[in-house]
Amino acid sequence: MPVDTLDSPWTVYGVPLRSRLLLGTAGYPSPEVLARALAASGAQVLTVGLKRTLAGGDNGFVAGLRAHLREHGGHLLPNTAGCRSAREAIALARMARELYDTAWIKLEVVGDEHTLQPDPWELVQAAEVLAREGFQVFPYCTDDLVGCQRLLDVGCQVLMPWAAPIGSGQGLLNPFALRTLRARLPGVPLIVDAGLGAPSHAVQALELGLDGVLLNSAVAQADDPVRMAAAFGAAVRAGRAGFEAGLMAPQPMAVASTPVGGRPFLIG
Repeated sequence: MPVDTLDSPWTVYGVPLRSRLLLGTAGYPSPEVLARALAASGAQVLTVGLKRTLAGGDNGFVAGLRAHLREHGGHLLPNTAGCRSAREAIALARMARELYDTAWIKLEVVGDEHTLQPDPWELVQAAEVLAREGFQVFPYCTDDLVGCQRLLDVGCQVLMPWAAPIGSGQGLLNPFALRTLRARLPGVPLIVDAGLGAPSHAVQALELGLDGVLLNSAVAQADDPVRMAAAFGAAVRAGRAGFEAGLMAPQPMAVASTPVGGRPFLIG
């Protein structure tokens, strides 16, 4: 099957997208490697940390990302990485909207310094305020079903549950929880965010029926970020195609793949 037939379009907040891979832009060896990795990935949504950008000085970094996105029909997703309270995240989101002229915001409110786990209470509080102000919120959350339902209740239309702690590369630690989210929240775009380390992890997430993956370290810290970006782009296409094709049901024992009875069939 040609690779281009594996593309499966989807929508996020009413915006049509082709690629189901979303990429972070931090930690690359150089701007040139980042640019080549973005092109190789096929990603249409790029996320950038406003705190990091402001602290380090923009120096045209975001302008370069936006130029790439205009050329490839993509979208910038500012994030509130580094925030520890709803109040701080809300203020940063408002600043991002003014600077980047977008209502999209990846909402991060971390509650634990060791695991970087989202604070569910502060997250819901911030999401409610931002949704009321017209933001289109992409909340970075855990895989807890009740917490995810609360985020939907306050106006989020997309969820970004983690697979494992940020930057750990451990893959899907709790496939059962992610499978449960997919089953209980049909029609809600679910984007696995954080903890993926290998293209096979992306395949597994998409085969579960989740809609996309967002990652950064797995590409930025690879020995060859450009090739790894391309590998993840292929992985999300293959995983989604597998899900849509319908995976065979696991069997407890061997089942012969070649019929040994019944009527024969002719080929040719």
